[in-house]
Amino acid sequence: MSFPLIPAIIRERVCLSTISVTCTLVFGLEPGIHRLNEFRQEPDLSATFGIVDLFAGPGGLGEGFASLVEDGHAPFRIGISVEKEASAHRTLTLRAFLREYQALHGALPDQFIDFHAGLVPEPDWSAVDAEAWQLAIDEARALELGTEAAATAIDGAIAKLRKNHDDTILIGGPPCQAYSLVGRARAKGKIGYVPEEDERHYLFREYIRVLDRLRPAAFVMENVKGMLSSTVESRLVFEMLMEDLSSLGTGQGHHYDLLAVRVVDGKASLQEAARPSDFIVRAEEFGVPQRRHRVIIVGIRSDLAGKAASTEIAVSGLPRTVSDVIGTMPNLRSGISRGRDDSSAWRDEVVEAAKLLAKIHKGKENAPLREAFSSVAKRMKSEAQRRRTASCQPDGYGTSNDELLRWIERPELRTIAQHETRGHMPSDLGRYLFAAVFGAVRRYSPKAADFPLALSPDHRNWHSGVFNDRFRVQLADAAATTVTSHISKDGHYFIHPDPMQCRSLTVREAARLQTFPDDYLFLGNRTQQYVQVGNAVPPFLARQIAALLGTVLS
Repeated sequence: MSFPLIPAIIRERVCLSTISVTCTLVFGLEPGIHRLNEFRQEPDLSATFGIVDLFAGPGGLGEGFASLVEDGHAPFRIGISVEKEASAHRTLTLRAFLREYQALHGALPDQFIDFHAGLVPEPDWSAVDAEAWQLAIDEARALELGTEAAATAIDGAIAKLRKNHDDTILIGGPPCQAYSLVGRARAKGKIGYVPEEDERHYLFREYIRVLDRLRPAAFVMENVKGMLSSTVESRLVFEMLMEDLSSLGTGQGHHYDLLAVRVVDGKASLQEAARPSDFIVRAEEFGVPQRRHRVIIVGIRSDLAGKAASTEIAVSGLPRTVSDVIGTMPNLRSGISRGRDDSSAWRDEVVEAAKLLAKIHKGKENAPLREAFSSVAKRMKSEAQRRRTASCQPDGYGTSNDELLRWIERPELRTIAQHETRGHMPSDLGRYLFAAVFGAVRRYSPKAADFPLALSPDHRNWHSGVFNDRFRVQLADAAATTVTSHISKDGHYFIHPDPMQCRSLTVREAARLQTFPDDYLFLGNRTQQYVQVGNAVPPFLARQIAALLGTVLS
């Protein structure tokens, strides 16, 4: 049986040793000269709006605003971005450096291309370009919001922004852990946990302090849906937030119109909200291959809000799937975390699991599954050995006419970085294989009750319903479920749809589902990289919100 939902094996086009020839023949470039992607146009230093990005994470929301270019003009330029977590701040700083370098030189530095490809250790970026590096460290600040040091730095940046730009925009959102339903459930298990004393509940007040100090033309505040139901001192956090936002400017001048982003018939607009749930933005409506639903509040200063209700823009609303963005990537195998780990050992484990599952699924009603497992076992035996990491780009990379792939793929790169698999226990390989085949055949991810007893984990609560979604495959022909920071733990919720790969998603695959471009490197160890990806705002979504906001304010 074939798997029509799963892309065929992608032959790697060229190895690193022949990349320079490939660049010349395919892209018409001399080695060492890297053209800018059409989406990555040179930033305009005379941008109309200076951006303050709080709780920036790795910079997904800021990337969307900074990347917007319309009629040769970039309306938004990041003045300061703030993130306290060390690895995310490193990512943020590197991205700021690349943005500044491209503004000065019109291309990515050769040193970054080599570092991205894994050919060299991370360079001293200040030696690559001292001016661009200084601009980057001035922009990306490792500060803990709510402290005096952070307030002083932000106030200084605000003064500078006011000198250099016609007006400003505030973006970002407080940490979501205290608001998210999962985060609150975990917190209940902590001895002595008192919600009223959790500082994360009140970090939005620092956002409001900056908002009051900055008085920008507009602001964009993003958070998880759990914020709508989170309570402190028997009051809804969202209700408290809206009161604070609504009170800004009262008796002192202009206030803010609080608007929701609404999509109707492929067009986005800003409208008044009739209920809190109206503020929920569904990323898939913007062409993001992920069912990511977040609260986004847009505030427009009242003196500039006249055009808001009558302005709309077309969005990239074509339904996108997991296969659209990861189906073209080089096929890999997972590792084996216990025991011998090589391609032959991995293949033997998967073949044995496939044979067992084919034998278990008897009867006419299970024929499609049985045939699928038998097909995997047969195909796996004849397959060439697979790698655990990508060393080359696939055929056709950077040549697609698809809007989303043009945004993600960067032809100037030598390889797809951070596309490296994790190791899994042999018992989990069988569960991953079952989930992938089940998803391809039945078109939905299996629940705990669907798993054969032979694959049941050694856990007394496995069939209690508590672990109903313990293993979740991402379906090839559908949008992904929400990519969260939990992907850093074990990958069980993020199983690759291709049974022949039998693994969880890589950092780069998760980043693609989040619509980060391939030249967006996440620094830190792999766990930190997964966390950064899961906590971010999809840049492709952010870019369209920026376009809507820019149209309203123009």
